[in-house]
Amino acid sequence: MIIEKWVDGDTKCTVFCVLVSAVSLVFSLGGWLSGILPFDTAWIAIALCGIPIIYSAVTALIRKHDIKADLLVSMALVASVCTGEYFAAGEVALIMQIGSLLEQYTSDKARQGIEKLIRLTPQTARVKRDGADVIIPASEVAAGDLLTVLAGEIVPVDGMIIAGETSIDQSVMTGESIPVDKKAGDSVTSGTVNQFGTFEMQAQKRCTDSSLQKMIRLAREADADKAPIVGLADRWATWMVIAAVTIAVITGLATGRFIRAVTVLVVFCPCAFILATPTAIMAGIGNAAKYGVLIRSGDALERLSKVRMIAFDKTGTLTRGKPEVTAAVSVNKAYSETDIMRYTALAEQKSEHPLGKAILARYIRDGGRTCSIENFKMFAGKGVRAEVCGHSVIAGKSELMEDLRIALTEESRQKAEQYCAAGATVIYTAIDGELTGFLALADILRPDAAETVGKLKSAGIDPLLLTGDNAAAAGEIAKKVGIDNVQANLLPDEKMQIIRELNGKGMPVCMIGDGVNDALALSTAYAGIAMGETGSDIAVESADAVLVSDEIHRLPYLFGLTGKVMQRVNQNIILSLCINIVAVLLAVCGVLNPVTGALMHNCGSVLVVVNAAMLLREKDQ
Repeated sequence: MIIEKWVDGDTKCTVFCVLVSAVSLVFSLGGWLSGILPFDTAWIAIALCGIPIIYSAVTALIRKHDIKADLLVSMALVASVCTGEYFAAGEVALIMQIGSLLEQYTSDKARQGIEKLIRLTPQTARVKRDGADVIIPASEVAAGDLLTVLAGEIVPVDGMIIAGETSIDQSVMTGESIPVDKKAGDSVTSGTVNQFGTFEMQAQKRCTDSSLQKMIRLAREADADKAPIVGLADRWATWMVIAAVTIAVITGLATGRFIRAVTVLVVFCPCAFILATPTAIMAGIGNAAKYGVLIRSGDALERLSKVRMIAFDKTGTLTRGKPEVTAAVSVNKAYSETDIMRYTALAEQKSEHPLGKAILARYIRDGGRTCSIENFKMFAGKGVRAEVCGHSVIAGKSELMEDLRIALTEESRQKAEQYCAAGATVIYTAIDGELTGFLALADILRPDAAETVGKLKSAGIDPLLLTGDNAAAAGEIAKKVGIDNVQANLLPDEKMQIIRELNGKGMPVCMIGDGVNDALALSTAYAGIAMGETGSDIAVESADAVLVSDEIHRLPYLFGLTGKVMQRVNQNIILSLCINIVAVLLAVCGVLNPVTGALMHNCGSVLVVVNAAMLLREKDQ
């Protein structure tokens, strides 16, 4: 088991081998144990770091007929050992394994988003059998079955409510922050959450055909389409091997000195070339982490650097993702806006509805105090009624006011319509049977959203708004932040299809979102960024980068940094190639031997690392 991990490049085993090999090479260079051990300590480095490289090269060549950079390194190792240049062989093997470690560190982590989507799938369902509720596996539910869904439970399959009223959290599918009230005749979707109350529904699809299962299948397809980028050294490996062997053979034949041919192979090893990319990427990832941006991999960083369009989700991305009271309006001179806020909040004290909780939270945050209420009654999906400080208070939607025969004046309707047109939800308040005013609740725009969009435009990145929210709310937010291209009322697969079409047109699109409903778009986009604080685990796992504290003003810095990282990668590649060319010329002329050639390798590798480390000094302006 340990041997398999060793030759397969297990990270922990590689770290151990690198540390031990580095120590052994120091002892070999100093000759400190030459009189004690019967062999050169460089053999430890050759065995621990060299054998996995040789194994990888031979396996790729025989099984896949693929020539990798490891093949050139293996040839240099074998040639160095055959000529007794053990330190050179060990040094080359060590540098290559360090490069391998850096690549592993910046490589893609296994995505867990799909698995977390699968966990959202209800495992059981309450199905009516002979007049009684029977719990069965959700996978056994058939179209036409009658089901009961309790408060707090996840809807097991797609279907239609046939009895009861409730409020459904549909953020999984649409991203809307405000739950949607449902009654008999309305459809419900698998994976959404029943906020309160019990309702009965009829299944219209099997569990395996549900909207949530469709999302899972699409996520798998999108994830499979993202192939990792092949290492630069491996792309050119075939030509590098041919060039190295040709020059080494010609040198050996022309000079008659085999040692020069070996030196050519040693200095031709692409150590600095291999370090060029991962060192710069590590520095870029480290710099971004300082500013609360986690970039998942080098592949992700490279894709982020090429983005020319960014698609924003609305709820939880450009906005805070939670309903808040934005206005209190009085239509009765006997009551002020403060009175409307106070009586409505106190009446909502026992409410289970998210809007009621948001009203109470705002009241308390503004310094309000609660008191005991009496005769509280909740009307599912409509509002509440309670006795507050000796007054009968009704708070709810227009439908509740009509049911309880509270007249809505033309003035109140006109004022409310202005807020509704901007995407807000209106809660009317009646005191002692008379309409007194209303509260408007909406998702609040992030204060730095407009400035961020402006900076992205200046950097040549076009903004786009893709949201499952209604067109009025989407248009209002887009207008405030300066986004012209808006598409609303989108389901997850529709967002994914839009992004796929843009990618197909050669437009590298970056998606930024926070919800489960954004996971498909995040996976499909050329690059994806998730909100880390308000974002769902699935969105975070589906993304290439994460804004840990939801600071979207870091986006211009992120795109600027990734561009600088790729510039530094190109600089490192040119620097490493120049060092290799000079080293090969010196080896051909006999100036370098295998040991001094290996030391020159070290100098080249150090220069590449130092140049990459300069990225750590980049700052968010």
